[in-house]
Amino acid sequence: MTSNQLVQYVVVRGDLLRLLSWPTGAVIAQACHASTAALWSHRNDPNTIAYTNELDDMHKVVLEAPSQDGLEELSKSLSANQIDHKLWIEQPEGYPTCLATKPYPKATLRPFFKELKLFK
Repeated sequence: MTSNQLVQYVVVRGDLLRLLSWPTGAVIAQACHASTAALWSHRNDPNTIAYTNELDDMHKVVLEAPSQDGLEELSKSLSANQIDHKLWIEQPEGYPTCLATKPYPKATLRPFFKELKLFK
């Protein structure tokens, strides 16, 4: 993947599995919700259009935030740096579970996510 390749970052709370004992499928659903919402919310953005015009060549990076606080801090940092994203708030619980960016060149997003590990 080149640094200009469009990529969507998805960050899931790891504590949902380990501490709160959520089923794996429910955690995967959170990532799907956030990813879909980010793409739909930015459907008219040139990067999103280019990304979805190549459905068989989409690139996503799925990372782990250690906790709700970590996810919220990341969302605040992205907002402060004008990085468009969707913080998914699970209902009826009302707490954030995941976030996803709109597609950006990988080099643009990498600095914001370099401290996070791949989701396992």
